[in-house]
Amino acid sequence: MAQRFQLKAGLRQGKSRALRHQDIIPAVLYGHGLKNQTLQIDGKTFTKIFKAAGHTSLIDLSLASAKHTVLIREVQYHPLKGNMLHVDFYQVRLDEKINTHVPLAFIGESSAVKDQGGVLIRNLDEVELEALPQDLPHDIKVDISVLDVFDQPIRVSDLTLPPGVTLLHELDEVVALVQPPRSEEELEAELEEVTEDIASVEGVKEEKPVAGATPTAEGEEVEAKTEETKNQDKK
Repeated sequence: MAQRFQLKAGLRQGKSRALRHQDIIPAVLYGHGLKNQTLQIDGKTFTKIFKAAGHTSLIDLSLASAKHTVLIREVQYHPLKGNMLHVDFYQVRLDEKINTHVPLAFIGESSAVKDQGGVLIRNLDEVELEALPQDLPHDIKVDISVLDVFDQPIRVSDLTLPPGVTLLHELDEVVALVQPPRSEEELEAELEEVTEDIASVEGVKEEKPVAGATPTAEGEEVEAKTEETKNQDKK
């Protein structure tokens, strides 16, 4: 059975900005048969638990005399500073399956990369699963040591899943593969293409009339009409 974590929370006291200055993170709790409750949690404690639990491990959230079985649904970060701003906890039912995304953990070493200079391409970093909350894995291991030749992919169908877990992906979808290294000719061709694109962008300039240029037929017609109007005004 997957590890379960313990976390204490309190009802939110004061404004969110003031709480963050005290290393307290504002949070919200919602879920089955539960009215939204605004909470606050200790920042250091939560950071440690989140690193180990991620979004797929169950947490026993203690609030006053009640205990709620929850998953961390969302963590919001400051766009510049990177610190945690807010946490969403979702109360689950242990007898009801849920859909969620689980990260892939790439392990091992590919001989096609190490010995042949290939480039590892990871097409997926996570997969969507359906399972009971207590059956959700922390991650799905992907052993890339089987990649010993170029362009022979690991597909979703090759992933090993724990019991009670269903993948919500096309089975032939590529997870990872190793591409051969590019030749010098390919690199030079790519560099030339990029250089041409830059030159074409820099070459686009706003057209301005050149002093002393001969006016077009359309310009002569407008000028003639303007002169005619001036003459009529004088009369």
